[in-house]
Amino acid sequence: MKKRFLGKDKFQVSALGLGCMGMSFAYGGAEESQAIKTLHAAVDMGVTFLDTAEVYGPYDNELLIGKAIKGIRDKVQIATKFGFRILPNGRGIERMAGVDSRPHHIREAVEGSLQRLHIDTIDLLYQHRIDPDVPVEEVVGTMAELIKEGKVRHIGLSEVSPQTLRRACKVHPVTAVQSEYSLWSREPEAGILSACRELGVGFVPYSPLGRGFLTGKITDCSGFASDDFRRQLPRFQREAMAKNHLLLSQLQSVAERYECSLAQLALAWVMSKGEDIVPIPGARNSAHLQDNAGAVSLPLSGADISIMDNIFTPESVCGLRYNEGDFNLIDQ
Repeated sequence: MKKRFLGKDKFQVSALGLGCMGMSFAYGGAEESQAIKTLHAAVDMGVTFLDTAEVYGPYDNELLIGKAIKGIRDKVQIATKFGFRILPNGRGIERMAGVDSRPHHIREAVEGSLQRLHIDTIDLLYQHRIDPDVPVEEVVGTMAELIKEGKVRHIGLSEVSPQTLRRACKVHPVTAVQSEYSLWSREPEAGILSACRELGVGFVPYSPLGRGFLTGKITDCSGFASDDFRRQLPRFQREAMAKNHLLLSQLQSVAERYECSLAQLALAWVMSKGEDIVPIPGARNSAHLQDNAGAVSLPLSGADISIMDNIFTPESVCGLRYNEGDFNLIDQ
C-alpha cells in the first residue's frame, strides 16, 4: 500500500483509507465479528487510515473500532469527529438533535471518543459539521488546546466553505478537510479543493464510490436494509437511478480497457485529482476491500480522465446528493 501525506504537518496515512460508518450505521450495519475481520484484513493489506465518528451508531462505530484495534494501535491512524448533540434515547438518526460545537461539548465528545476507542490520542479530529452559533475560530482554538494537551495530533473540518477554512487556518493549521467527492458529486471542484491547496490542507473524500452506486452493483433499493438512509436520498429514487445508470454504463468500456472493476475505476479517478487526496471508501467484507485497494496501483491516462470528467458532469447527474434538510448542515 502506498502512502500519502495530509496537510503542512505531513500527516502520513495509507493512500486509501477505510470509511467505517457503514459497518454499524446508516447502511444497515454488519455483524460485529465480520466487521472486525474486515478491519483486520484492511490493516494486513496496509489500509490503515480508519475513519469513524461518535454519531455513527451513535457511539457503536467507535466501540467497534476500539475492539478491532486492540493490540495493533501502533499500526493504524484513527480519525473521528464531533459536532452533533446526541439524545440519550432513541435509535440511530433519531438521536441526532442538531449541531453542537460549544467548547465544553467538544471536550466532552473527545473524552468519550478516547474511552470508546481505547486510545490515548486521536490522530485526526474533525468538526463533523459547522455550528452556526459557534465561530469556527473558537472551535479551532479549542481543538488546538487539545493538541497541546496531547489528546489530539491533527485537526480537520468537514463540509466547510473556502471562507470558513481560511478563517480556521488563521487560528491553527488544519490538516485535512473531509467532504463528499466522487464522479457524481463534484462540488469540491467549485472552490474547496483549490482553497485546500492554497492553504496547504489535505483533502479526504467520503463516499468516493457514490454510496455504492458507482460500483455498478446497485440497480434499485430492494437490497437495502429497512433503515438504510439511501432509501430516502433523491439520487437513489427509481427515475434518478435509471438515468444515472445510463452514465455509469458509459464507463464500462473504460474499465474493460484497464481490466478493472467500476469501483477501481471510480476510486482511481478520485486519486488522480491530486497526491493530497486520500479517499475513504467503505467496505463491509474483505472482497470489496481487496477490490478497492487495487485502485491505488491503477494509473489512468489523461485522456481517460477527461472522458470520465465529461460523462459525469454536474449537469448530467440526476438527483441531489442529499435531501433539502441535510443541506442545512453544510457550510456553503
